[in-house]
Amino acid sequence: MARDHFVNFGATRVPSPCFVVDESALEDNLKLLQRVQTESGAKVLLALKAFSMFSLAPLVRRYLAGTCASGLFEARLGREEFGGEVHTFCAAYRDADFDAVVALSDHVVFNSMHQWQRFRARALAAQTTRPGLRFGLRVNPRHSEGATPLYDPCAPGSRLGIPVEDFAGADLSGISGLHFHTLCEQDLPPLARTLAAVEEQFAPWLAQMEWVNFGGGHHITRADYQVDALIALIRDFRARHGVAVYLEPGEAVALDTGVLVTEVLDIKRNDLELAILDTSATCHMPDVIEMPYRPRIYGAAAPGELPHSYRLGGQTCLAGDVIGDYAFAAPLRIGQRLLFADMAHYTMVKTNTFNGIPLPAIAVWNSTTDALRLVREFDYRDFRDRLS
Repeated sequence: MARDHFVNFGATRVPSPCFVVDESALEDNLKLLQRVQTESGAKVLLALKAFSMFSLAPLVRRYLAGTCASGLFEARLGREEFGGEVHTFCAAYRDADFDAVVALSDHVVFNSMHQWQRFRARALAAQTTRPGLRFGLRVNPRHSEGATPLYDPCAPGSRLGIPVEDFAGADLSGISGLHFHTLCEQDLPPLARTLAAVEEQFAPWLAQMEWVNFGGGHHITRADYQVDALIALIRDFRARHGVAVYLEPGEAVALDTGVLVTEVLDIKRNDLELAILDTSATCHMPDVIEMPYRPRIYGAAAPGELPHSYRLGGQTCLAGDVIGDYAFAAPLRIGQRLLFADMAHYTMVKTNTFNGIPLPAIAVWNSTTDALRLVREFDYRDFRDRLS
């Protein structure tokens, strides 16, 4: 059950469209993740690919050990804005970026033996001046737990991670850790099964390692997540292998902490009732199309469950820019505000300006104090300057 922090939020208090993040709800998530750190001995990193709202970095760094990045720009954001440790993994590093990535990072993880061999000399040269710098390899245990192929790093033919056969005879001098990432919005049993697969396949190399990174996809802050069992699992793994453990949740950091405020622009009929909004699935919440999924709206239900049903869509020319079908207790009105729930993660980081649709504003609200501040608004220049 989603936590209804925004049930009493006044949607007209901000411009539309607008992402609103509740810093009180975010702090609740961070406190739980800090508890996992304290009781398990693991370190928890914010995955910037899911939540990069650096105006809230001072709050994040009070609780977490640092950030994980997917390349140069995220590594720089983590180092300059969030502080703490910076761990970087990229499917393949560009030669022009590599030295800068190393300079910004505490851990650098490689996706293939070829990449490690290509950059090994430069990596180890950097380590001579920064002895704390560490290098690791991402493994692919070919153990799928996800239901959506698009988000399954262990799907057949995946480009992510190194299969066990590539380890035979490989020179791992300079490598101090292994990284795996196989989960997506999942609880403890899938992690336990994945960990068993990793231990079975990579046991000879685990014995040589200082640290193991369990990656992301852990829904730790979800109400029904088995937090105590996770703590016990990590403590047991650390004791058996004598390694440090890292977790890289992104979604769990910002789960149920934000909404997307939108406004009804028009209502029309074509076989069914249609409402056009000032937000867009393809521009502002592309996972609705990619996953796909149907986001929750405050006060709405499934079609037929309430008297008035509508298909909601965006302003763009894309015929498939459809958010979903919803029912409401009363007819929608032009100018009415709607709140899409759980929109802080994998939303702001994926927005785009297709068709010249403006980006949503960004605001921070505190559900405990009711304090509200508008952090950022976007205009024509933000659209124009991306193009030339």
